[in-house]
Formats: sequence, C-alpha cells, structure tokens
Amino acid sequence: MKAEKFLKGVPLFHSLSADDSEQLAASMRHRSLKKGEVLFRKGDEGSSLYIVRSGIIKIVLPSKTGDEVSPALLAEGDFFGEMALLDGMPRSADAVALEPTELYALKRNDFLSFLTNNEQAIRAIFSFLSMRLRKTDDLLEDVCFLNISTRLARRLVELANDYGHREEEDGPIQIDLRLTQSDLASMVGVTRESINKELRVLREKSMVSTTGNMIQILDVERLKRRAHL
Repeated sequence: MKAEKFLKGVPLFHSLSADDSEQLAASMRHRSLKKGEVLFRKGDEGSSLYIVRSGIIKIVLPSKTGDEVSPALLAEGDFFGEMALLDGMPRSADAVALEPTELYALKRNDFLSFLTNNEQAIRAIFSFLSMRLRKTDDLLEDVCFLNISTRLARRLVELANDYGHREEEDGPIQIDLRLTQSDLASMVGVTRESINKELRVLREKSMVSTTGNMIQILDVERLKRRAHL
C-alpha cells in the first residue's frame, strides 16, 4: 500500500485532501525494525514522529535498577513520539519493536508545519494525548490498589480484546503476540518471577494455556471476574 493511501486510514490524517496527503507522504521516511530492536531510548533527542505501518512497538519506562514498566503497545495506524516534537524535550521513554515492524517517520519541521495548517489534526493530537494520559492513570491506579493476580488478569483481558482471535465461535482466544514473561512483567509492573507464578496458577485453573511465548485464553469470563471487570 502506498504511503498516501495508508495515511488516509490513520485517524490523525483523516482530514487531509488528496494533494496534502500526497505531499505529506512524500516527506515521510520508511523505517524497518527487527524484533527487539530499539528505535530510541529515553533521553534521546526527539526529531521525528513515528507511525506504525505494521508490527508492534512497545513503549517502555526504564529504571536505574534495570526494572521497567510498559504502559502501551502500539499497532498499525498508531503514532508516537509527538511529545518530544511538541515541547522540544528529550524522549520520555524507550520504544522497542516487539516483533518485526515497519514505520513511517515524519521530521519535526514537517510535522509542525502539518499541524499549523490542520486544526482537526491538532484536535486528534489532543485526544490521543488525553487517552494516553488516562491509560497511564489507570496503570498507576492498578499498581497502587490491585494485587498482582488482578492486574495480570486485566492485562490478559486487554490483550485478548486488542490482539485476540478465535478459530471457532466458542473456542479459546489466541493472542496474536509472542510475549515473553519479561514482556508481561513490564506490562503489569512486577518481576518475571511473579508473572511465572501467576501464569502457573491460571493454567492450573484452566483459564489460560501457554505454548512457548504464545498465550491462549481458555475461559475469558472467569478471567474477567478475576480482573474485577
């Protein structure tokens, strides 16, 4: 799919005319990442906005002790990196490819010029930033008030909703991501050992099954009850 056609499917660029879409697409650069490859690190200079063409980007908040929290997974059509472009500050988090990923990059000057001439895009940016802030608030609330079992159940239900599919109508939900226990730990905000223990409990209760890094949800209703949803 050509870049300009792809842009029309991205909410941020819905209002673009055909000419504007073509002009903006011409200014974007294509970037490919291997699984596990780092796009940028916290503290790096922010010079581009990125749009996910395919694959998954994991946003990571690292700590000096080596622990990390992952507040967001970004898939096709999602954009990120806009904060550093808007405020001129360094990157506020790491961005890592969870699987082979294709991106489009838009340089700062092109991005700001695009916003200057597009009020609807500005509203889309505000809406997206607000949604991201709300998700961060939810994650903080979960960490403060919910135990590990409930938090993991919530993340698994979210993953099933966002990345799951069923082969049969009443069959198990296959999560279409290869997630290590370390990946899950960063999403829940706990250690890998804690995730290992909780997954074992969920397998024993026949709520999930795991094969390698693949997860199946066997009983989503029980998992939702465990998540207090």
